[in-house]
Amino acid sequence: MTSKKHLATETVEFVLNREHVELCQLLKLAGIASSGGEGKHMVADGEVTVDGKPEDRKTAKIIAGQTVHCRGTAVHVKAA
Repeated sequence: MTSKKHLATETVEFVLNREHVELCQLLKLAGIASSGGEGKHMVADGEVTVDGKPEDRKTAKIIAGQTVHCRGTAVHVKAA
């Protein structure tokens, strides 16, 4: 059974113009978190999955091709 907090109701495409972006910064840049600090709290509270798996590393390197879910939003990371 899938947890409701990880079901996406909105999908966002994020274009990555470098090799990677840190998870907490991605949450900020994608508009899910108002700051990198808020993104860190979301990760610490277990609200974030990467490619369907829970992620607890605030500075996990997210690369093109990965999908991050948080608070009803799916962020698909694409290469520039």
